[in-house]
Amino acid sequence: MISIQNQDFSIADEYAALRHRAGDAGAIVTFTGLVREIYDVSAEGSESASVRSLFLEHYPGMTEKCLQEIQQQAEAKWPLLATRIIHRVGELHGKDQIVLVATASAHRHAAFEAAEFIMDYLKSKAPFWKQQKTATSSVWVESRDSDKAAIDRWQDS
Repeated sequence: MISIQNQDFSIADEYAALRHRAGDAGAIVTFTGLVREIYDVSAEGSESASVRSLFLEHYPGMTEKCLQEIQQQAEAKWPLLATRIIHRVGELHGKDQIVLVATASAHRHAAFEAAEFIMDYLKSKAPFWKQQKTATSSVWVESRDSDKAAIDRWQDS
């Protein structure tokens, strides 16, 4: 199940719903991404800036399709009983919840790996555009080499 939404979400409510859908799960893994208040502005991380806001845009229809494909890939790779992906869009501020990935399986190993796989693919492949605003600038966030490396490790598994 996927959602792209402006409004915040309740981790407790999402967990309860996933646990219900998963039936006889032996493991549920959740990951919640938050908007950082301080962000490295240089490639080396030697400078940092206070983030005023992060604005996320997406292409309706295309983004949902991409998230469904990521979810289906995870479900084909691991024996999952249920999954949940929420990604927020619009203007967000420091400490706001931005993404939820939750996976349920009979065994913890599959749940952990699937959650990590989904998050790696969301970070690198999902069509979201992020504009970060500080007191002195507004820049579009570009993908990092570490994001590509995270994807590469799943290619051989």
